[in-house]
Amino acid sequence: MGSHRKIGPTAAAAAVGSGARDRYFDTLRAAALIRVVTYHAFGWPWAGMVFPSMGVMFALAGTLMAKSLERPALTVIRSRVRRLLPPFWFWGFFVVVAMLIHGWMPGWQIVYWIVPLGDPPGNAWGMQAYEILWYLRTYLWFVLLSPLLLRVFRLAPVSVLLLSLAPAVVFEFAWQPPDDRLGSALTDLATYLFCWLLGFAHRDGVLQRMKPAVVVVLSLAALGYGGWYAVTHQAHYGTYDLDEIPLAQAFWSAGFVTLLMWAKSRFRIDFAGLALPHSRLRSSGGTPIRRLDRIVTVFNARAVTIYLWHEIALILAVPLIDQFWKVPAFEAYLPLESQWFLFGVGWVLIVGFVLLCGWVEDVAARRKPRLLPRTRAARMGP
Repeated sequence: MGSHRKIGPTAAAAAVGSGARDRYFDTLRAAALIRVVTYHAFGWPWAGMVFPSMGVMFALAGTLMAKSLERPALTVIRSRVRRLLPPFWFWGFFVVVAMLIHGWMPGWQIVYWIVPLGDPPGNAWGMQAYEILWYLRTYLWFVLLSPLLLRVFRLAPVSVLLLSLAPAVVFEFAWQPPDDRLGSALTDLATYLFCWLLGFAHRDGVLQRMKPAVVVVLSLAALGYGGWYAVTHQAHYGTYDLDEIPLAQAFWSAGFVTLLMWAKSRFRIDFAGLALPHSRLRSSGGTPIRRLDRIVTVFNARAVTIYLWHEIALILAVPLIDQFWKVPAFEAYLPLESQWFLFGVGWVLIVGFVLLCGWVEDVAARRKPRLLPRTRAARMGP
């Protein structure tokens, strides 16, 4: 490495300015997906405090949505829905058929398996696979509401951003949403509304114009309140896991993601080295960077596939490992009882699903289907 010329800031800036993706955001999205898989494999209640992945994903999606809405709103919404639904339908076909085989009797609510504006129904056998669909449902509603939300946000950006936490407070202390599809949708929208609007704020340069001290103090206050509420209400919720405590999730995600977004604006973080052409990376001795670039690219271009199929991969890992016990050598030398081993097998299966099913995302985006995406990441739907 020492004998090669280093990548200079001018070259990095040129790569970003030429239309390359923002690798800071791409890297955050990849990290968020890894955290989601890790949480579902280990169930660590503290994982959301270390990295609130869903808040990060909604904020990144909000940023992209604000940028896209420079075009006609209907065109943007149609494009987003088109990118989301075919991978969902492809995945849902296998889940629905499996549940039918295992005794599920659907009613009219099966329409939510066509357009997930509400939680799709199912039976207990398939619950672990389809319970993750709350994210797609919430994302879809945010997409549909974004033209109105963006217009309201731009009337008074800072005030609207701060007030966006109010619904979560109201739902916790004043009015409890009904325990049904509508209530679930309202709760999730309220929980992540701030993060979605934070994406608007980043796109419009609102965070960059605010005084650093104000941003940091408010962010730390939100983190403090969210963490305090989670820890002090364990008796009521049975855990301090943010995923089970909407108000704590809303405030913790707000504070955490605001710092991430503000740091990008304040310090001009872009991880531009990852966006450089591979010929430039080779001349710079950038083999590790190329590998990281490739990983980040795959995670972003196959984000919907990874999210949808990861639970099924973790489910299938269990009976697969059960078969390993029948092989004496595996039983003797492999850590078959370790959750980390299940985690590793799960990722092997996720890679398999990416290779087998990821092409659907290409079709949904009207690209030529590929086994793996090109080095430059395609724009992710959600």
